[in-house]
Amino acid sequence: MGRVLAFVNIFVESGSTSAVIEELRRLPNLEELYEVAGEFDIVSTFSADDLEELRHILVSKIMKIKGVRSTVTDIVLHSHRPSPGDARAAPR
Repeated sequence: MGRVLAFVNIFVESGSTSAVIEELRRLPNLEELYEVAGEFDIVSTFSADDLEELRHILVSKIMKIKGVRSTVTDIVLHSHRPSPGDARAAPR
């Protein structure tokens, strides 16, 4: 089984976005990080070896960051995006 990939959508306390982003950037399992306008304040992707590691990242790392109010996590079941080098990824 490959690595677990999850979208972690984060609500932050007012005025805490920059500080939360700086703390998230320090986490080694971070794949992508976006400050967004919409339902959430931050959208990120994290990878883990398994669900237990993902749980640890959520509970012991992300939720412990000062300014994080709550998270909504979506676990990726399958990616439909072509891998680099895949013939389908080449421009047409």
